[in-house]
Amino acid sequence: MTCVLAIDIGGTKLAAALVDEEGSMLRSATRPTPRMDVMSALAALVAEVTEGGSPATAVGIGCAGPLDLATGSVSPVNMPSWRGFPLCEEVQKLTGLPTVLAGDAQCFALGEHWLGAGRGSTSLLGIVVSTGIGGGLVIDGAPLLGPTGNAGHVGHMSIDPYGERCECGGRGCVERYSSGPNLARWALENGWSPAAAQPTDTTVPRTGGEEQKADARALARDAAAGDPVALAAFERGARALAGMIASTAAAVEVTTVVVGGGVSAAGKILFEPLERALDDVAGLAFVRAVQVKQSTLGVRASLAGAAKLAWHATERTS
Repeated sequence: MTCVLAIDIGGTKLAAALVDEEGSMLRSATRPTPRMDVMSALAALVAEVTEGGSPATAVGIGCAGPLDLATGSVSPVNMPSWRGFPLCEEVQKLTGLPTVLAGDAQCFALGEHWLGAGRGSTSLLGIVVSTGIGGGLVIDGAPLLGPTGNAGHVGHMSIDPYGERCECGGRGCVERYSSGPNLARWALENGWSPAAAQPTDTTVPRTGGEEQKADARALARDAAAGDPVALAAFERGARALAGMIASTAAAVEVTTVVVGGGVSAAGKILFEPLERALDDVAGLAFVRAVQVKQSTLGVRASLAGAAKLAWHATERTS
């Protein structure tokens, strides 16, 4: 059986899988991302997945960016030991296989288009709402990567030219309003206290005097329990996402938007205000027609997209 090797590289975990032409993961494994010597950990992971398995014909990599497709190098913001790191060259040395690279969010979008919530759509925007906000575009079944490989970086689209200064140096970026840490930051600044609300999930008990972590997960739980500041934080974040989605749809005419990442696990707490905001900010008929869906592949989406990237490369060279 022929297969490809898919690799997903992020700041917290490394994942790899052997994937067949139908998208089935034959073997897979994950490891924590070390702060230093990431390549040694990746080599051990690849050995674990490929040893005794079906021989792979190509490698597809999804990696946190920025990246440079011309050189096959990466400089992930949350991986300080890699700056201009020649990832494609190193993986080719490791595996002896043709190797292709894209951003992790671009692979998320491609994976959802191939096997997930965006299956069958003609043009798709994938959004990962997590610690940051990543994005990827799939147009006519192919990923739109851009000249340097950074197309679809929707987290740093400005939705307010007079808005807050973003960590990237820009102003009014959607990430500053809608990412998990920024949702929680705004809520804390406006009087939210995660310890003040009772958990709605009775399987996670809160003992007397125990402080709850002030993150997006706690914020979503408190919003579900009716906390007004937590609800307002999600309304504000959803409106920023809606502005970005409407702008992208107007520019590229995407028909489907798939939202994943940790914050998307909030479910209706995020998606209901997002639907309301889109209904308000979208005007043109083709923009209003965009379907917004929650990811169905979850953490498997980026690996699936990396595999599809490798299969595309195999088709081009065969």
